[in-house]
Amino acid sequence: METDAGQITDAVEDATEEATPGRAMRVAAALRAKGGDEFAKPGNIIEVKFVKGESLSLTASRLLALMILTAGGDAWEDKPHRMRKADIRRGHKGNERITDMLQELHRTLFAVDDRSWRGKKATLLFSLISRSREETEEDGGEAGWIEWEFTPDARKMIQASETYAVLNRQAVLGFRSNYALKLYELGALRLHRRQATWKGDMAALRAALGIPPEVYTDFAQLRRKVLEKAKAEIDQLAHFRVEWREIRQGRTVAEIEFRFEPKGAPEVIETVDELDRHSSGRKQRRDGTVETVTVGQGVVAAPLKAIAKRKAGEQMFPTGSIRFGHDDLFAIGRQHGGGWDIDLIASGFRDHMGERLEKVRGAKLISAWTGFCEGWVTRRGRAS
Repeated sequence: METDAGQITDAVEDATEEATPGRAMRVAAALRAKGGDEFAKPGNIIEVKFVKGESLSLTASRLLALMILTAGGDAWEDKPHRMRKADIRRGHKGNERITDMLQELHRTLFAVDDRSWRGKKATLLFSLISRSREETEEDGGEAGWIEWEFTPDARKMIQASETYAVLNRQAVLGFRSNYALKLYELGALRLHRRQATWKGDMAALRAALGIPPEVYTDFAQLRRKVLEKAKAEIDQLAHFRVEWREIRQGRTVAEIEFRFEPKGAPEVIETVDELDRHSSGRKQRRDGTVETVTVGQGVVAAPLKAIAKRKAGEQMFPTGSIRFGHDDLFAIGRQHGGGWDIDLIASGFRDHMGERLEKVRGAKLISAWTGFCEGWVTRRGRAS
């Protein structure tokens, strides 16, 4: 019996396509190779809904973010991933138990819209983690490792995701409200899609942020305990600001519309400075109730050689074209500039920064330039 050659070719092509990661994983691999605090979280995972009445705690949400950061571009592959327990505790208090966070990730269910075997609308319930191991025996002062595997359903979603949010590790670990962290992820995803708004009714809002149905049933409470606190943290730690509009039917708030706006270059620099500071006193600095100078345990003097080496590698923003000899700045302009002439954006950046531009170097310069490019597109739209 002969097999049709076309069928074989189709099968091979399907298999190849199935084994190809989407844009989110390609970006995640590039960011991990680059190093630094930025990592990509797939949009499919950010937008997954919690099962009614369930949500992740702040510590478990942070652990999940660190897992995705660590797995990088390999998160979609059927293999175990590993991370030092010390890297987890670095962003948490010493008395928080990693075991509890792992168990919470195992038992929390997520829901996505799907189709049944009959082609009917259906809801798929699944977990993100299929198995994990936590070393309980310390060896020579080594704090041990954890190992985990993502479930087949999670890996399929991660692999297929063409959208992603670029998140900052220090920002993720700096949030003190789980709702702020979720809104931060949603805002970063929307800005990358060039969709500066998110709109939904109260049920959609609760599903997106993981707010249990029995909590904050009065909207005034929800506004005060969730929205206002989330905005304050995001405005301080994220590379964008958030505002919201309440849409009413009569006297009842029926829908919420969030708007995410990239920060200007000076504000981005302030955010980078804040992320570099010790978290102690962050709320007071946000509220403007204390001086912004950190005294005591948050200050560690860097060796002079390290400072000299860092300064030697910190570039200034060029006065001429950035098309030649400034590959990193040019790449950011191409990625975030919406098709506009990059030297035109650079000219606007110089005018916007003025004399402050001479003092900006390294990570602050990169963050400020990226934020300005994103803001340029938000204000003017994409080039035709």
